[in-house]
Amino acid sequence: MRMSGVLRLLAVIFAVVTTWLFIREYIDFNMKTLRLPRWMASQLVKTKCGLSKSCQDNFFAFKIVSGAANVVGPTMCFEDQMIMSPVKNNVGRGLNIVLVDGTTGVVLKQKCFDMYSGDASLLAKFLKEISEQMLVLVASYDDPGTKMNKEIRELFSNLGSTHVMQLGFRDSWVFLGAQNFKSKSPFEQFLKNNPETNKYDGWPELLELEGCVPRKI
Repeated sequence: MRMSGVLRLLAVIFAVVTTWLFIREYIDFNMKTLRLPRWMASQLVKTKCGLSKSCQDNFFAFKIVSGAANVVGPTMCFEDQMIMSPVKNNVGRGLNIVLVDGTTGVVLKQKCFDMYSGDASLLAKFLKEISEQMLVLVASYDDPGTKMNKEIRELFSNLGSTHVMQLGFRDSWVFLGAQNFKSKSPFEQFLKNNPETNKYDGWPELLELEGCVPRKI
């Protein structure tokens, strides 16, 4: 092989090796300095109950989703524990309620009350037994208002509810409250049953409420 051919071959080999080393260093540098967009990073960071952001220390994470019409039941999650859901087969028509220890986060009770044809006095008795250390989570399903009376409305109002006073037939309602809220609870959503605005045939859209509630100390 002529000397010129050898030199050309060596030049090609040098160029290939140099290019390979550059690409390797470039990729390694970018992998170390890569920063995902916020929207993508938020999808990769696991939060309790699937919240949009993590809660601070001494706060409990929760998510409450009301039922959809009379087809899909509600779900209630607290501190990454799914307490009530259609999958667990422990939800029912009316009001679905969970009681949680506000200091430890331990689930104390869970129950559903038929507010269409059930005994409203059972709900009143249940609400009267709620202590100051408890957090109350509520989700409506199908019809939460037919059996609603003045006594029950006042009991929920004492827990911090604003919208319970107008809760009626087939309304959508989600709520988290407690006995000793200094003012009305900031954790509440309500949607009136209105044929002109209903998403479903005879029912308003489902509601979703999530947040971080401070631990009772």
